This record gives sequence, C-alpha cells and structure tokens, in this order.
Amino acid sequence: MDLSLGQKLTEHFTFLYGETQSGELSQKTLALLEKHQLRRKDSAFDKPVKKFSEADSILITYGDSIQEAAQPTLQTLRKFLDSCLDEKINTLHILPFFPYSSDDGFSVIDYRKIDPQLGTWHDIRALANSKKLMIDAVINHISRESEWFQGYLNGDPKYQNYFITVDSSWDLSKVVRPRTSPLLTEVETINGPKKVWTTFSADQIDLNYANPEVLLAILDLLLFYLDQGVTIIRLDAIAYLWKESGTTCIHLPQTHRVVKLMRLILEAANPEVVLITETNVPHMENISYFGSYDYALKRTDEAHMVYQFPLAPLVLHTLVSGSAKRLTDWVEGLESTGIFFNFIASHDGIGMLPAHGILTDEEIQNVIDQVSHHGGLLSHRSNPDGSRTVYELNTTLYDALNDPNNPDPTVDINRFLASQVILMSLAGVPGIYYHSLFGSRNSLANVQKTGRARSINRKKFALKELESRLKHPKNINGKIFCQLRELLSIRTQQVAFTPYGEQDTLKIDDRLFGLVRYAPNGGSGIFVLVNISSEHYDVTINLVNSIFKNLQEMDDLIAGESFAVLDGKLRVILGPYQSMWLK
Repeated sequence: MDLSLGQKLTEHFTFLYGETQSGELSQKTLALLEKHQLRRKDSAFDKPVKKFSEADSILITYGDSIQEAAQPTLQTLRKFLDSCLDEKINTLHILPFFPYSSDDGFSVIDYRKIDPQLGTWHDIRALANSKKLMIDAVINHISRESEWFQGYLNGDPKYQNYFITVDSSWDLSKVVRPRTSPLLTEVETINGPKKVWTTFSADQIDLNYANPEVLLAILDLLLFYLDQGVTIIRLDAIAYLWKESGTTCIHLPQTHRVVKLMRLILEAANPEVVLITETNVPHMENISYFGSYDYALKRTDEAHMVYQFPLAPLVLHTLVSGSAKRLTDWVEGLESTGIFFNFIASHDGIGMLPAHGILTDEEIQNVIDQVSHHGGLLSHRSNPDGSRTVYELNTTLYDALNDPNNPDPTVDINRFLASQVILMSLAGVPGIYYHSLFGSRNSLANVQKTGRARSINRKKFALKELESRLKHPKNINGKIFCQLRELLSIRTQQVAFTPYGEQDTLKIDDRLFGLVRYAPNGGSGIFVLVNISSEHYDVTINLVNSIFKNLQEMDDLIAGESFAVLDGKLRVILGPYQSMWLK
C-alpha cells in the first residue's frame, strides 16, 4: 500500500532524528508546503515526469559575467541571451547571485537576497520566464558574516546549535578533506573561544544538520526558490553535509537521507522540479546520489541528475594523448538509473579526483603537465597521511587543449570544437560554461587581482566588447561561438540525442571516438565520429550486421555532406579533429 506524503516524511525524519520528533517535524514540513501554496495532491506526487529532452542544454554563468555601465548585470545577461543565443540554449545556470563575503559567491551572507549590483528577484523571475532556471543551494555552509553566524557569536539562543562546535571528544582522524585549509576554525564568541567546523575555508562555516531546526530552515528556503520560478536546484558540496565523530564525514547515510527528503518535498511542491547533486568524487560515489531505483515507477528516489565529473579529465586526456581508448572504454561501461549532467568546463576548472581509477597515474600526470605548460594553475587537497594531491586544474578549456605560446588557430579551433561535440553527443544533458561559448584564454591578470587560482577562468566581459568580438567573422572567439550555436541548433532537432535514448560505442581505432545514439523505441540513430588526432583519417564502418544494414546513404548533419553506403559499408574521411554527426 502506498504511503501518504505525511507518512513518507515521518519515515525520513525518524531515520534522521528518531521517533520522538518525527511526527512534529513532518507536520511542520507539511505546513511549509501550505505556506508556499505549492502542495499537490498525494495521488500525484508518485507519477514519473520526463523532465528533459534533446532540446535541453545548460549555460553555466555568473550573474555578473557580462556587464554594461549603470545596468543591473542580470538584466545585461538577459539582453545577451536574447540577442546572441535566443533558443539555442534553453536552460540557464546562474552561479550564486547572493550577497557574499568570499569564494566568488559560494560564501553566502544572505540566502534570500540578491547582490544589489546584480539586480533583484524580479530580474530572476524575468529570466525564469524565458529560460529554465537552475540556481545554487549553497547549504553545506554559510558566510561568517551572515546573520545566522553573527547570532551564534553574539549568544542568540536561536543560533547556538546552528553550527558544529568541536571539542576534544570528537574523533576527526578519518575525516575526508577537499581542501588543504584547516578543518576547524577558532572564533571568539560572547561565551568565549570556540572551534567551529569549516570544510572549505575559515569564512565558510558549516551548518549543523543534526539540529532539525537547521533542516527546516533550509527546506523553507528551497521552497522559497521555487516561488521565484526556479525549476532546477543544485545542491552544492552536498557530500559533506552531515558530520559524525569517528567517520569520514562524507557520503554519510544521513546525507543521502536528507537529499531523499528534499526530493520528496520539492516534487510534492512542483512535479517539474529537478534536484541535482554536485559531488566532485570518484564515479561510483558520485552516482550513489541517484539513490534507489523503483522499477515499477521507473524512477530513483534521490537526485534526478548528477554531475558527470570524470568526463572533463577524460576528454582532456583523450585530446592530450591522441587516444580515445580510455574514454571509449569508460563510456562503454557507463550505467545509470538517472540523468547525467555532462560538462567539461566549469567555474571550478577541471577536477582530477574522478579520473583516479580510470586513468593511470602517468596519464593523469601527463594531463597536469600539459595544463601547467599552457599556463594553467593547480589546486591541491590534503590526504589523511599528510600528503597532497592535485584536486583540480585551474584553466580555461581552450588553453588546456591549445598551447597559447604556439597558436595554430585552424587546428586549435577544431580541437576545441571536437571536445564540444563529444560533450553534446553523450547521453545526458550538456552544460556549457560561458567561457567555452567563445574559447576564452586564461586570465592571469584576474588571478593577480584576486589572489585566487580559480579566478583564471572567471573573467568578466563588457557587453558591447563581447558582442563585437562574437560578430567579427575572422575573430577566433566569433568563429567558435558561431559554430557552437550551429551545433546546438542541430542537436535540438535530433530526437536521438534525448537523455532517455541509448548509446553504443564504436571501437574502430584509438584515434577516433565513435558513438551511436538511438532514439527511444527504435527510432532514428546518429553515428558520432570525432577524429581526435592531427592527421586525416580514412575510416570504413561495416553496417552489415547492424540495424542500419539497409541504408543507402548517410548525411553529415554538421557539414551538410552526404555519403553513399555501398554493400553495407560506409566510408568517410575526416580531417584533423573533424567531427561528424551521421544520420
């Protein structure tokens, strides 16, 4: 017998806080849904909803990445989207746009306010009316300048249990760290010095989810975001949410249960909502955030979508080494009960931890060496034994792939576009970081300005200057932007690229990345061929024993050329780093 929404809430709260509090917490949560006037009927919230299609792609950007004088930057961003991207990208991920004290927005001072330089909630709702909108819930931690933490420092009873105060009784020996900064930060409170938990920095104070009042406050916040028209909520750094003495404090069962609870509540509020978890960890740990799969309902019970973290270092390795073997083998072994958010560039650069266990230490080092040689920077994390490991490569994707000291524009552009075709072809929803839209180069000046390695690929642009560069036919940025727009336009028209379709790898030669994407229910298929070498490549594909054996012709959707299929065989010649979508 199906459980009601209230019963399911009680079950989750019992797991987290015990039976004594679970009934009351369930009622408070139902009251939150009523308060936001979002609650649906119990009979509706178990019905599966297909939330994605081949038309979906996501632009990742800061709210102030594109600027013009005396204008709120969210309005300028909307102007850029309307004039330059129109329907080519239908979803917008705006990185944190709240008042903040550090980390380019990820140390939030007030979750419910917009940085006044960016605009207002009216501007957010206006963007949500023209695009699907994805925003960050930076809820593992909050700025030390926030009202919550200042209340803690000043003895406000409401906030005394909002943060994790650590004393000598805590066993921290197994804690997994994503940074080299101190885990604990001593602060001076009205009640004397205290040591509080700071996973990421001394300015980012971790919240205490062992206190149910913290969880209720965050659930109210997530529903508030839905009120503003948001349909995709990114749970930032969610893996570190719950802390227990003597544990790793990463991926704890309570953390997974909180994500399940959030999904239940958000879907009960809006069936179209998407919950995405950001966990920069090895692949099997990452996909654990899909949760359990219900075969009757054909759905998971945790995240709808997870970041596909291994893809970025694997694509970079593929184009650095000139061999697609590792990428092909990895794609061939992919299994998923949910949807992958595919990306190969982001505001955080390229994470290397997910490549461990897929690439050898030598292959990883080769990638690191190339990025360093091309002017990129490295960020490290601390290991339990006291050693350090490269955590991420701080670089733009264009400079990671292409040597700025020895530019060869034609080859460089094709190599970069090859990476984008791989991104757009794989099962999942592609995410494109704004710097990749036009092939930006590393900004060491930005690093010098902020003192942070991550600033290397976070440069901001003046609207008029950017539009001028993108419209110039001989400009490298303009060429890349024009061709990416065309690729995105083609992709939206091909049902074979739906996230719900299947994919098979084509193992032809290590110099070629090959894939077949199939439309659901036996519909049309697309052959993806990407030459990842600097040489011409002559390839013949035998279709005799495939479902395509009766084809007489295939069309390359990218170049607009047609190729005859003779005696069940397709022969094509790809130029250096050329890509084909053959239908």
